[in-house]
Amino acid sequence: MAKTLLDKVWEHHLVRTLPSGQDQLLIGLHLIHEVTSPQAFDMLRTMGLGVKFPGRTFATVDHIVPTRDQQRPFQDELAEKMMAELEKNTDEFGITFFNLKSGRQGIVHIVGPEMGLTQPGMTIACGDSHTSTHGAFGSIAFGIGTSQIRDILASGTMAISKPKIRRIRIDGKLGPGVYAKDIILRIIRDLGVKGGLGYAYEYAGEAIEALSMEERMTICNMSIEGGARFGYVNPDATTFDYIKGRPYAPKDFSEAVQRWQSYASDADATYDDEYLIDGGSIAPMVTWGINPGQALEVDRPLPDPDGMSRDEREVAARAYEHMGFRPGNAIKGTPIDVAFLGSCTNGRISDLREAAAIVKGRRIASKVRGMVVPGSMSIARQAEAEGLDRIFTQAGFEWRGAGCSMCLAMNPDKLRGPEISASSSNRNFIGRQGSPSGRTLLMSPAMVAAAALAGQVVDIRESL
Repeated sequence: MAKTLLDKVWEHHLVRTLPSGQDQLLIGLHLIHEVTSPQAFDMLRTMGLGVKFPGRTFATVDHIVPTRDQQRPFQDELAEKMMAELEKNTDEFGITFFNLKSGRQGIVHIVGPEMGLTQPGMTIACGDSHTSTHGAFGSIAFGIGTSQIRDILASGTMAISKPKIRRIRIDGKLGPGVYAKDIILRIIRDLGVKGGLGYAYEYAGEAIEALSMEERMTICNMSIEGGARFGYVNPDATTFDYIKGRPYAPKDFSEAVQRWQSYASDADATYDDEYLIDGGSIAPMVTWGINPGQALEVDRPLPDPDGMSRDEREVAARAYEHMGFRPGNAIKGTPIDVAFLGSCTNGRISDLREAAAIVKGRRIASKVRGMVVPGSMSIARQAEAEGLDRIFTQAGFEWRGAGCSMCLAMNPDKLRGPEISASSSNRNFIGRQGSPSGRTLLMSPAMVAAAALAGQVVDIRESL
């Protein structure tokens, strides 16, 4: 019987089906960070339990890390306390910790792939919703809660229900100025922020296969924003080439590749649902509202709520009130105050290269506060070796240390008052970037760079 990658990986890691109807899955890689793990470790101590597979568990610190001054102790007492807790827990339970002195610290969903920890056919869990990023490698990767972190630490397994699967096939070639961020914003706009509930997304088709691994990570990263439990891409030569030579890549790499290839979905596998998009129809996208589904092509007018469902109208009304926009107006030309390049969605070296190519030799608008935050220390070193840091600083951007930064603002990097941010991050919820009245416009890194130069939202196709 033909099977999907989801079927194969699920069956390979299935321990048993529980009386509740959920499956108990063995988790191959458990990633932890400072925000969601302390309570789980306290539960272990209370229960007198240890960590079952410390060699499969890896930690980093990302959410609370300051990106300007990383001297200890941190000025923020809560951030310092969370850092100290993670240090204590990883030391006590023998878990590898990519801390600030390791040279390998960074955002958890960037560190795992760049270290070669993330591999095809794995089950991967982390107490963070954007764990779906790792599905780009043909793994089943999902975010979990505190009690599930405890379960995995104690047993190496967790209970989960198997979702249905929707194949999203994107054929044809992308046009100039269209990036992975535009693909995923288009998908979420089309299917809705709740459209993926109960589903996993398998991304396939000519346009997906042509993407780099970093671009595939951007798409899988935001699967959760469309309501999907996780998303994945079938592993191929692009996947294997990315992993080869990385610190935790298998020593017998040829044998590993043969095994990884066997996980790919069979050509005649069947799906619960399928959605098709012509890659040539995708344009540069920008969000205009308060969730990632409120997105539109940069050259289109803001939508009229009268054509929406009742639920959509209510959300649109809140969005228009918060954003200060009006239906029918153009998103292009909207003035911005902040340009943020970073996050687990678009803080990788290819993102920085794309943005640097646009700003090289130019200056950002005088009123714009520009910030570049590499996703990891490794990316920062690579960017500095290529001279990207100098391109950005000469253009007027601030060059910061690695971390989540202004994506969610659990650190000093925040919007001020009602500022409008052109952001390469993943969420535009009210208050997400640190100010209750702040406003976030999600877009590709190239679009953020172009907006920073112009001081307003622009169509990147006009700058190429």
